[in-house]
Amino acid sequence: MRRLRRLAHLVLLCPFSKGLQQCRLPGLRVRYVLLVWLGIFAGSWMVYVHYSSYSELCRGHVCQVVICDQYRKGIISGSICRDLCELHQVEWRTCLSSAPGQQVYSGFWQDKEVIIKCGIEEALNSVAPRRELVLFDKPTRGTSIKEFREMTLSFLKANLGDLPSLPALVGQVLLMADFNKDSRVSLAEAKSVWALLQRNEFLLLLSLQEKEHASRLLGYCGDLYLTEGLPRSSWHEALRPLLPPALHRALQQWFGPAWPWRAKIAIGLLEFVEELFHGSYGTFYMCETTLANVGHTATYDFRMADLQQVAPEATVRRFLQGRHCEQSSDCTYGRDCRAPCDRLMRQCKGDLIQPNLAKVCELLRDYLLPGAPADLREELGKQLRTCTTLSGLASQVEAHHSLVLSHLKTLLWKKISNTKYS
Repeated sequence: MRRLRRLAHLVLLCPFSKGLQQCRLPGLRVRYVLLVWLGIFAGSWMVYVHYSSYSELCRGHVCQVVICDQYRKGIISGSICRDLCELHQVEWRTCLSSAPGQQVYSGFWQDKEVIIKCGIEEALNSVAPRRELVLFDKPTRGTSIKEFREMTLSFLKANLGDLPSLPALVGQVLLMADFNKDSRVSLAEAKSVWALLQRNEFLLLLSLQEKEHASRLLGYCGDLYLTEGLPRSSWHEALRPLLPPALHRALQQWFGPAWPWRAKIAIGLLEFVEELFHGSYGTFYMCETTLANVGHTATYDFRMADLQQVAPEATVRRFLQGRHCEQSSDCTYGRDCRAPCDRLMRQCKGDLIQPNLAKVCELLRDYLLPGAPADLREELGKQLRTCTTLSGLASQVEAHHSLVLSHLKTLLWKKISNTKYS
């Protein structure tokens, strides 16, 4: 430390000396010292910026305070409210948030790993009473169970389309609302489940709960909810809020599972694409296809880590219908659900340019080709290239997509079947 002070003192005095020869540092030139100080300054600034970003992204304590305040006032309820607010048995661990308005944490509850999710858009800029008025405003006091059923059915029709299976889904919503099994839905229970339905991911979890590759919903309190955890998340997932997307992708490839495990995860992802196409509650589009959403269990079974950017077909079509456009980029829902622009009519068309399968195959090129067995790499690369050229036109979707998907799954499965990886 004393030596560093002496070096700094000489650097400061150097401009006032009679000649540069008199202030030459022993074994170290002045410019190197200046570069060190510049490096320290730049590093300190980056740490400050990253810390500020992390503080903005990770505000789970705000979320918990607001939710528990509403619970104690009797405005909301739910299956985990007591554990969260009275017994303090929900443990918040690592922040995984990628946006300030949607808080995501890994956690621990009832001896198992969980993911905690909560929206705090109102809580960040307002006091709790405003959040109460804005988020938990429906249904109002005096609403009958019949009216609430009709209200829920109308909401689901608007978001999922007019499907014959929706009455059954309404029944599941009411069953979930009655978490204490007393055969009645209180106003607090109705307000909570209605607020949850406004969360896109919760609506998707509800619609896909019978599917193998969507995370299971474990409990809720107000619009805060828990899903099953992904115990095999790597150490770099904890740093996700601080890392540039390109660096995060690189770390996922360097420190991710061995190739055969990646092949098994990829098969699960392809099966998830099948599940999204013409399921019980309609078709869904993946509108942000990134490796960050490729999760897996301890046995390397694929789980969709985040459903925030998976959207019902009805929602996407409603967004695009009649939308003014000058070019295709004006017809974009989410990050990458893009439709062509009719430049003559200056309106967006209904069919997406790129279907789910083509976007997933683009992702799998980066995920599967590095480290792939030599005898498989050429054929795998060829099939993935074919897959990425698929169109979103309805005339192509049915048979052609199914054939390409089936070939890919068979190719990967043959390589890992009859091994420990299967």
